[in-house]
Amino acid sequence: MAETQERLGQFVDPHVLGRISNLKLLARSVVQGFISGLHRSTYLGRSVDFAEHRAYMPGDDIRQIDWRLFARTDRFYVKQFEADTNTSLTVLLDISRSMNFGSEGITKLDYARYLAASLAVFSQKQRDRIGLVTFDEDIVDFVPPSAKHLEIVLHTIDRVKSTKAGEYRKPLQKIAGAIQRRSIVVLISDLYDEPEAILDAVKGLRYKGNDLIVFHVLDPAELSFPYDGAANYRDLESGEAQPIIPEYLRDEYRKLVQEHISRLTHTLGDNKIDYVLMDTSTPLEYALFHFLSSRERMTRTR
Repeated sequence: MAETQERLGQFVDPHVLGRISNLKLLARSVVQGFISGLHRSTYLGRSVDFAEHRAYMPGDDIRQIDWRLFARTDRFYVKQFEADTNTSLTVLLDISRSMNFGSEGITKLDYARYLAASLAVFSQKQRDRIGLVTFDEDIVDFVPPSAKHLEIVLHTIDRVKSTKAGEYRKPLQKIAGAIQRRSIVVLISDLYDEPEAILDAVKGLRYKGNDLIVFHVLDPAELSFPYDGAANYRDLESGEAQPIIPEYLRDEYRKLVQEHISRLTHTLGDNKIDYVLMDTSTPLEYALFHFLSSRERMTRTR
């Protein structure tokens, strides 16, 4: 507990992060708070445990040849370890109009941008291929995964704008067809749709063998509905306004929000899709610290 309290003091408030204009610098600041990987060494290398042998190929480092195996088989084999080849990470970033909401100076879109950039920088440190998709009612930007695409990914994230209403099924099914190899796929969104519709939109990604993670980004006001006084509340997606008296609807609103979160948790979890709720007042390092720790435990279980 004391160690956790000490680490909490090192975390950077999202509102402070918002004052950093350089997205790459911001992401690197967040990554310093990470304590473990997004995935547990799904690639091979020299830094951890032995994984397997493969036949020697011209150009391989002869220092990796297993000479004992050569003595038994009269053939050259190279040792591979868990951390040498890389995997692919594709971030799917929702930039629909509802992501523009922010009650405390930082919008959901900004928080999602910081999270996407942090994951990209973190993955590059693991020598992963990095890709990005931004979408609203359709795909807006597509950066295919590559070990050389960090700067392009960060530039794309830095210039995103929310101008249209959101849609999940059409853009995500297109992406499922475009991803040709098994990858880690991260969806960052406020998930304003029915859980069954969300599952229908992402199932193509999951059933192709991808490791799918869903970050549910909400503003604190969306969770607590702290407003007082009757007013017209406008839907950011449709633009429609509706008169509401908060004191009459607050309890029912909170109940519906919690039911929505619970249904998402079970619907996605039952389909082996990792789900994590993040509110925009939570430091990214703190949220990712706990999520990545729990994810490592879930990976071992699976």
